[in-house]
Amino acid sequence: MINKYKHPLLFYFLATLIPWLFWFLAGYISHLTPHSDDNLEIASVTAFIGLLGPVAVAWWLIRKDPQLRHDVYSRFFNFSSVKPVYIIVACCLMPVSILLAQAISLLFGYSSSQFVITGHFTFTSGIFPVWFMLIIAPVLEELGWHSYGTDCLRNRMNLFKTSLLFGVFWGIWHMPLATIRDYYQSNIVETSWIYGVNFLVSIIPFVLLMNWLYYKTDRNIIIVIVFHITAGFFNEIFATHPDSKIIQTVLLLVLTTIIVLNNLNFFFFKKT
Repeated sequence: MINKYKHPLLFYFLATLIPWLFWFLAGYISHLTPHSDDNLEIASVTAFIGLLGPVAVAWWLIRKDPQLRHDVYSRFFNFSSVKPVYIIVACCLMPVSILLAQAISLLFGYSSSQFVITGHFTFTSGIFPVWFMLIIAPVLEELGWHSYGTDCLRNRMNLFKTSLLFGVFWGIWHMPLATIRDYYQSNIVETSWIYGVNFLVSIIPFVLLMNWLYYKTDRNIIIVIVFHITAGFFNEIFATHPDSKIIQTVLLLVLTTIIVLNNLNFFFFKKT
């Protein structure tokens, strides 16, 4: 069925152009009047419209093909073929990885207060509550990336190349968000360049792990949505030191390397 997903250039061009137009505009609006909540609220609505880009493009490409529509719809409900271990991994891997990273950081003198659930977040999102964005953003993104975007790449290359290419694209895709005042990516860049680099590097193992789950679960879309939500949510609820997130990236890189080496045929064999 993957061979039905035939338009990677069109999908990724539009899935980049639409968000970028709205996000650069949102960045401009957010800085019009420093410390103005009104401008930030307008910017957040503008940015949210941009976030709808990938799923809108996916819907546009799928809408007239009944086979594609059925394929996408069925992948929300195909849990009967999903092994429980992958559900557990999707729910627990990212929370465990950040807790383990924080525990390792204690060995280097970092504070145990990182384990405190703070009740507040490291960024704002204008008119939208942060907890809402931590849930809705992964949902909307994965409805685009894993309804059409990943499979249209997989149709042309193996899973390893698909994941690396998408990881690079996804990092670039996020960059305009750094122009929006008080947004997560903006705050990272302002804190230190090394944390910005870590964010971009962390995308690679994250995408490889997410796509490993995706294809191991017969392309189940709910699984990757859950995995994405847990990544963002649990990296925000604790008082995590930014250096612990670097440790988390190293842990994920190690885990990803182990998984890839133990699944060489799965990652490097082109299946259409």
